[in-house]
Amino acid sequence: MNVMKKGMAITLVSSFALLAACGSNTATNSQGAGNATNSAETAAPEQTAAAEPVKIEFWYGLGGNLGDNMKKLIDQFNASQSEVIVQGIVQADYSETEQKLQAAIAANKVPAAVLSANADWARKGYYAELDGMMAAATDLNPDDFVPTFIEQGQVDGKQFFLPMYGTTQVMYYRKDALEKSGIKAEDLTTWEALAAAAAQMTVKEGDKTTFYGWEPMWGRENMMDAVFSKGGSVLSEDGKTVLVDSPEWVETWELFRKWIHEDQIMRIHSGGQGWEYWYKTIDDVMKGKAAGYTGSSGDQGDLDFTQLAAMEQPGWEGVGDGKGKPVANGIMAGIPAKASKEQQEAAFKWLTYFSNTENTAFWSMNTGYIAVRESALEDPEFKAFGEANPQSRVPLMQASHASKPFIDPTGGKITDALTIAADKVQIGNKPAAEALKEAKEAAQKALDAIAK
Repeated sequence: MNVMKKGMAITLVSSFALLAACGSNTATNSQGAGNATNSAETAAPEQTAAAEPVKIEFWYGLGGNLGDNMKKLIDQFNASQSEVIVQGIVQADYSETEQKLQAAIAANKVPAAVLSANADWARKGYYAELDGMMAAATDLNPDDFVPTFIEQGQVDGKQFFLPMYGTTQVMYYRKDALEKSGIKAEDLTTWEALAAAAAQMTVKEGDKTTFYGWEPMWGRENMMDAVFSKGGSVLSEDGKTVLVDSPEWVETWELFRKWIHEDQIMRIHSGGQGWEYWYKTIDDVMKGKAAGYTGSSGDQGDLDFTQLAAMEQPGWEGVGDGKGKPVANGIMAGIPAKASKEQQEAAFKWLTYFSNTENTAFWSMNTGYIAVRESALEDPEFKAFGEANPQSRVPLMQASHASKPFIDPTGGKITDALTIAADKVQIGNKPAAEALKEAKEAAQKALDAIAK
């Protein structure tokens, strides 16, 4: 789910010329030491005023609790040092931030930092490269960033964006449902085990299911996560061939179809206005109509963890290291290339401050989003918070071995084809092989078109 400063150091140097600087010897010779004393009294030592702080604008599209916590960190940064002053400029959302940035670039009046990232704009030179600043920073360890997040900020092998926070979809379950069936969450490390547990927990009255073992979230994302965990990918390594009809895709999506329509151990809520389907899914679990669901790390503020707990998405039996590889999305910030060098350096200081261990932990604890530094797990406050709220650590642990999000080179036509195919499988009960074959044909046609 997807921030101008202008300032310069002014040094004031004031000095008073010594009286008769060139003729002081003459004055001394003719008038004696008394005149020399007067000259010394008249002269003042060189005085240099302290450099003024660099003032920068940081644009971000956050409101509510997120906006409040962003302001807290901006105020904290400004109070922590005297070199940079950040002025937060709030936009309506991520989209408006990018629209206003586009206008600012055209007008040559850019902010110093922006909570937005656009790979195409980076290639066009609209964003500053950060590799040099990162290499020069003595207090920054790039290896401490969660790999999938820092890598998402790279374009053609160069770092253009820094991760501010992240999000991923994890598993939330009712503790009483598992306990009642004698199931331990730590045993649900594969989709096969989860399906077996869901079947065990499902309650049916005749042909009707009254309690579901699990509820995936409507849409392609959950099923794509499961495909990536099985080793599948959307495109071939050279980016020329669409692979969504491969065995990894067909087998995975067919299992979801079977679990939903034939076994009826899982259910999908679809349709409605806005996020209606999402909250219906959450309500089923909170009201005791389902054992668990797959949802966003950002859901944690809406859940009652006296009843619920969280776990990572599972992997597949015999695949890789056995860990799930669901997508983790990084929310990135960049520095416009048209900002002056002084502005860029000040912006970099602010962005790295926001993402340091203590502050990324603070953001995670107060928003539910993922910390972007692996060292956050060792932050004392975060550790204490995690011990009291173990669900808060799950998204970060999952992100440490997550997949990067798929970037559609066709501008959305491949993802559109997959969205249609997911509806056919999840809602229409269409065999996955047929739905994905149709998706492959539409997606390949779109991909071939941009290659011409």
